[in-house]
Amino acid sequence: MVQTLRMPWTRGASLSADHRARLLGAGVEDEVLDTLVLHELAGGPLDAWWHKWGNALYAADVPERLVEKLVGYPCRDTLVVVASPVDNLVSLLVSDEGATVFVGPRSELTAGEIFCGGGSSVVINGDITATRCAVVDARNGGSVVVGREQLWAANVYVATDDMHRLEDLGTGVRLNPFGAHIRLGRHVWLGRDAVVTGHVDIGDGGVVGMRSLVRGQKVPAGTAVAGTPARVIREGVAWREDDTP
Repeated sequence: MVQTLRMPWTRGASLSADHRARLLGAGVEDEVLDTLVLHELAGGPLDAWWHKWGNALYAADVPERLVEKLVGYPCRDTLVVVASPVDNLVSLLVSDEGATVFVGPRSELTAGEIFCGGGSSVVINGDITATRCAVVDARNGGSVVVGREQLWAANVYVATDDMHRLEDLGTGVRLNPFGAHIRLGRHVWLGRDAVVTGHVDIGDGGVVGMRSLVRGQKVPAGTAVAGTPARVIREGVAWREDDTP
């Protein structure tokens, strides 16, 4: 989506009612939207087909390097909203039809990657620190909704699907997730190399230990889990970012 000749950005209309409703339906918190002044971006290095095919890109500020990261296979009716600087993001990839991506305020995904396929959604409500190389991947109509106040250590992997089909030889029935839905509540801590995949719901204040796999599981609020597959190691916990005795 990067043109050889860079044209100046044009700040267009504010967030439309239809797009606001779509974001809320995807899991964006209304109080987060209420704090933002968003304008649709046109011109710049966006290719002409982006708007011709009904795609929309909104931002709180003009992101100088966003389109260097934003890669679109031919896509339609895609909605991307970026409310944080994304200088340290490696890529934001959208494809097919009807993808919805929201990167909320104060979101830092150092060397991170976001992929959103057709009919899928990735919502990061904001106030997240992912220290390095986080991957967030939603496809096949799946969704990833991330609450505020997140801390992710290096190499966290959050994906709705396995990207390939695994089936029973006898029946042909698919065995692995397809278009799963992942929700991370507020104030969740994911340890280094943690993997979250399939239908997953992690409650507020949840903790996932280093190199753990949470797959098709529900983690109650205030609970620490660890292992592959993850199991409860402690209930009734609270965590904070400062490292004190």
